[in-house]
Amino acid sequence: MSTTTRREFLGRGAATLAALSLPTQMHGEDVPAAAPLEQFEYGQVQLLEGPMLEQFRHNHALFLGLNNDSLLKPFRQLAGQSAPGEDMGGWYSPSPDFNPPKNMTGYIPGHSFGQYLSGLSRAYAVTRDPATQQKVHQLVAGFAPTATKDFYSDYCLPAYTFEKTMCGLSDAHQFAQDPSALAVLNKATDAVLPWLPEKALNRKEMAARPHKNVAYTWDESYTLPENFYLAYKRGAGNRYRALAQRFLEDDTYFNPLADGHNVLPGEHAYSHVNALCSAMQAYKVDGSRKHFEAARNGFRFVQEQSFATGGWGPNESFQKPGSNGLADSLTKTHSSFETPCGAYGHFKITRYLLTATGESSYGDSMETVLYNTILGARLLKPNGISFYYADYSNDAAKMDYEQAWPCCSGTFPQLTADYGISSYFRTPQGIAVNLYVPSRVTWKQGSASVSLTQETSYPRDNETALTIRTDRTERFTVTLRVPAWAGAGSRVRINGRNAELHPEPGSWLKIDRTWKNNDRVEFTIDMPLRLIPLDAQHNDVVALMHGPVALFALHPVTGTIPKPALLAARRASTTSVDWHVATDAGQITMRPFSAITTERYRLYQST
Repeated sequence: MSTTTRREFLGRGAATLAALSLPTQMHGEDVPAAAPLEQFEYGQVQLLEGPMLEQFRHNHALFLGLNNDSLLKPFRQLAGQSAPGEDMGGWYSPSPDFNPPKNMTGYIPGHSFGQYLSGLSRAYAVTRDPATQQKVHQLVAGFAPTATKDFYSDYCLPAYTFEKTMCGLSDAHQFAQDPSALAVLNKATDAVLPWLPEKALNRKEMAARPHKNVAYTWDESYTLPENFYLAYKRGAGNRYRALAQRFLEDDTYFNPLADGHNVLPGEHAYSHVNALCSAMQAYKVDGSRKHFEAARNGFRFVQEQSFATGGWGPNESFQKPGSNGLADSLTKTHSSFETPCGAYGHFKITRYLLTATGESSYGDSMETVLYNTILGARLLKPNGISFYYADYSNDAAKMDYEQAWPCCSGTFPQLTADYGISSYFRTPQGIAVNLYVPSRVTWKQGSASVSLTQETSYPRDNETALTIRTDRTERFTVTLRVPAWAGAGSRVRINGRNAELHPEPGSWLKIDRTWKNNDRVEFTIDMPLRLIPLDAQHNDVVALMHGPVALFALHPVTGTIPKPALLAARRASTTSVDWHVATDAGQITMRPFSAITTERYRLYQST
C-alpha cells in the first residue's frame, strides 16, 4: 500500500518503450515510424457477457429502432423539403425557443445524425446484422437529397455538425459497405464549404467575428482534419487531404504544443482533446513529426490536470496548472467531466498514441477512464435523455442531462462500438492484450487460425484467464499490459503451472512460445490500495484507488479521514463491490462509480 503522486504515476509509463524494442526516435523528419501496434478489424473482436457488452447491445438496439423519418426530419426541414415523422426534440429538432445559453432547445438541429450513422455502421461491422446494414443504407439514401447549402443558411455551428456528418458517411462506406456514401459525402462537402471559415478558428477568433448570438462563437472547425484525413484514406479524393491540412489549428494550438507550451487552460475540454486526434492523423498520413509531438505533449498536459478517475475538464474547461481550478470545482460545480464525449475522445487519442508508440501507459489511461467514467454512465433513454456529466463534487449525485439528444447521445454509441478494437492490438510477433475484459479475438497467425478468449471479472477480481484455440501449433508472442500501479505480487501461470516470468509494472509482459490448442494463461494482477492526490497543491485531498478503480465514499461523510485509515480499507465481502473504512466517527462505505445508482457520494477525501 502506498501514496502515489500523479507525476510518479505518469512517469512510470516511460519504461514501456523499451519493453517492445521500439525505436527511440522518428525515422527522419516528417516520416512516420512503423507502428509497433496495429488495430484489429471490428469484426475480429467480440465482447462476451459483461457491462461493456450490455452497453453496446443497448445502444445498438436503441438506434436501430429509431424512426428514419424522425432522424432525417431536421435536414429536410432546413433544406425546405417535405419532412414527415415526429420531432425528436431537445437539441436535435429546430425550435423557435432556442436562446443560448438560457434555453438550448433546438440548439444544433441534426447535429448528431452523423454520429448515430457512424455508431450503426460500426455496430454492423461488429455484428454483421443485415437489418443494421439496411438501416445505414436507408439513412444515407434519405440524407442525400438534403445535402444542399440551404441546410447551413443561418446555422450556428456548420463545422461542428458537418464533422459528424462526414464521420457517419465515411464510416457507412468503410464499415457498412454503402456504395453511395462517398458520393453523398462529396455532395455534403460541396454544401458546407461556403459556410466554413478560411482556416481553423479558435473560439476567441470566432467571437471576434460578427455573430447573431453567442452560439455562433462555439463552432469547432479545428476538429475537422481527423475525418477529412480518414475520408481521404478511404478513397473520397485528394481534396480531403488538402482540406485536412487547411483546418489544422497550427498557429494557436499545435505549434505551441509541439514546442512544449501548455495552451490548454481556458479551452473547451472535449473538442481540444478531439483535435489532438487530428494531429495524430496528420502524423499518420503526412508523416508530420510536429503534429505527433503536439498530440503527445497535449495529451500529457491533459493527464497532468486530470482527476483520479481519468476524467478532465470541469465545466468543460481546462484549468491553469498550479491554480486552484480543480480544487474549486469540488465545491462550485456538479459538471466535472463530460462523460460519453470525453471518454470517446480519450479512447481515440490513447488508441492513436498507443499504436504509434507502443507505450503501455496509454492503455493504463484508457483503462482508468473505462472503469471510472463511462461504465458508470446511465444508459441512454429512448426519448434521448442522456447521461452527460460525471459529478466529482463533495456532494455528488448521478444526474441525466435535461435536454434530449445532446452531444453525448452521439458519442456514446460510437464509443461502445469501439470497445472491442480498444482491447487488443496486433504486434509484429503476435498479439497484445490491452484491456482485461470478457471477450474473444480471432486472427490469422502464420499458417494458423487462432482465437484468444478472455474470461474475467476484472477489476472486481484481480485475475484474467486467456485460452488459446488454434487449428495447428504455431509460435507467436502473447503480450500482456502490466499496469503501472500493479504491485509486486503479480504472477502468470501457463496450463496450471507457475511461469518463470516477472511482470514489471508499467511495461508489457511478453510470453513467447509455441502455442497449441487449449493452452491457458492465468494472469493475476496485484491490485494494491493507493492514494492519488487531487494535484500538487492539494496533497491532503486524496482519492482512494484499488488497482484501476476509484472508490467513492457514500454519504454521510464528515470531517477528515486519515490516510492510514483509507489505506486500511477492507472489502465488505469477497463478492461485494463495497469497501469499508473505519474512522473515529464510524464506518464509511466506499463504492466504485459503476455500482453507484441514487446514492450521494464524494470522490476526494480530506486527510
